[in-house]
Amino acid sequence: MDAAHPDDPAGPAAGPRPRRTLIAALAVGTLVAAALNAAWAEGAQASAPAPAAATTSGTITGYEGLCLDDKSAGTADKNPVDVYTCNGTAAQTWTLSGGNLLVLGKCLGPTGGGTANGTVVDIYTCNGTAAQLWQPQSNGELLNTNSGKCLDDTGYGGSGTQAQIWTCADTANQQWVMPTGSGGGGTSGLDPSVAPGGNFDLSRWELQLPTGSAGDPTTILPAQLEGDNGFQDSYFYTGTDGSMTFWDPENGVTTPNSNYSRSELREMTASGAAANWFAAGTTNKLSATLKATTVPASVCVGQIHLGSGGSTKPLLELFYHSNGEIEIGIEQTPAGGNEVVYDIANVPLGTQWSYTIGLAGSTISLSINGAAARTWTASSTFNGYGMYFKAGDYDQTSGSSSTVGARVEFYALSISHS
Repeated sequence: MDAAHPDDPAGPAAGPRPRRTLIAALAVGTLVAAALNAAWAEGAQASAPAPAAATTSGTITGYEGLCLDDKSAGTADKNPVDVYTCNGTAAQTWTLSGGNLLVLGKCLGPTGGGTANGTVVDIYTCNGTAAQLWQPQSNGELLNTNSGKCLDDTGYGGSGTQAQIWTCADTANQQWVMPTGSGGGGTSGLDPSVAPGGNFDLSRWELQLPTGSAGDPTTILPAQLEGDNGFQDSYFYTGTDGSMTFWDPENGVTTPNSNYSRSELREMTASGAAANWFAAGTTNKLSATLKATTVPASVCVGQIHLGSGGSTKPLLELFYHSNGEIEIGIEQTPAGGNEVVYDIANVPLGTQWSYTIGLAGSTISLSINGAAARTWTASSTFNGYGMYFKAGDYDQTSGSSSTVGARVEFYALSISHS
């Protein structure tokens, strides 16, 4: 929250109310695509040997932070595979071994070994046919080598939507975060031995740290963040479960326009410039999976911030409180100081959850854990302002302590513009 925001008493539990003073922290995480080869059988396909691969286990996370899921944990041939709210169950724990992608002992593939756009995927007895082979792409797509099509979250569907194959288009609903950790190493699929840039695509993010000189925090450029040996320190590092972990103490260095320090990512462009997009005629989304493990009172874990136009304020901020309450604060004018806060959900501290923040034209949307999105209309006073996303750990308390602060862990993080 920026310094100009008022800290008014909370209003009624339901509906809009003035801004709260304190909010609690949570984490967002993103995962970057890693190697995966899987096999599917059932159609009259020519057999093909599966390429050698190390055994890895974990979740496969896609659009809006939803997990690839064996529907209802079924084990019968042709049981549908959908996207579903991540829940840590065996039905969402995929094993990559010897070129097969297995869940509950069955292999993933297009139904009937089909190759046409719109062929849904399901599980089937593993039989080594070409239809059961998948190849991860550097842009996060998962290519079915037999059909030449990519695994696709059908129609950008919500939780419970059966996945399909479709012509590869490098769209957000074809981006998948694959397991990369060793078998038995947890369900996140993240490698705890590498820097955050080895697990997450940080090529379009700049990091702001709670260090530096007064009014001038340290920033780390995308090129410094990328890769297994990318930047990490005590405020931004890989957790023991592979999560991208942010630590923000109360006494950290702040920007000139805020009373609070942050360990937070700021959206950039592919060329390394500061992102500054416009909402009119476009659809823009920020998705994350995270959990907060330490929160003094409250923390901001996602923002749409104003860029060009002359304001230093956000359009909206997503807050997590130490009591598990999740709220969205929406400014009413670019001048700031009149943020209206809405209750959204409650997730206990230390519990993983996901969100998708959207802005399409003047329509603001927010979905939690794949549920139906709530929407609001942004004030017309924001028309013509540039925008950009922020995500991470923006602790909403300040003080003199270097040991009191917010810690947030991200397991998936993605942005899309269309």
